[in-house]
Amino acid sequence: MNMFSAGDVLQFAIRLEENGESFYRKAAAATDDKEVADLFSHLADEEIKHKKIFEDLFSQAKWIQPAESYPGEYLAYLGNYIDGKIVFSGDSESGLSGIHGTAAAMDFAIQRELDSILYYHELRVFVSPKDSGSLDTIIAEERKHFSRLSEAKKKYR
Repeated sequence: MNMFSAGDVLQFAIRLEENGESFYRKAAAATDDKEVADLFSHLADEEIKHKKIFEDLFSQAKWIQPAESYPGEYLAYLGNYIDGKIVFSGDSESGLSGIHGTAAAMDFAIQRELDSILYYHELRVFVSPKDSGSLDTIIAEERKHFSRLSEAKKKYR
């Protein structure tokens, strides 16, 4: 089993935002629907902002060790979560190759936003209460992204 440090877990969040930006740029270029392309472009820009917030957190954060029933329990849990999600893979392109069409891209994006919300919520236990406000802001924005994508997806039902 891979063991991660708290810093590693935050670096995964940075990579998640990088992968998200790349996906949204490609999805924007691939759709013929201008409204959806604009939405994807906006979300790509948001991912850049989130990455910067995580980079700042990473450089300044005071790491907290969460309560565990055995040493490394929480990092093992997050490691297993990360291992099960293609968006955390270094080769996220392979996971995107099976997405064809705007509706499928929107479905993928919706799931990715949900995964991000869960991951960022779990990440909160590793940062100090003063730093958790930044995570809460990103979680709220990811929820907005989920809502916007879900609303836009309705026209493809």
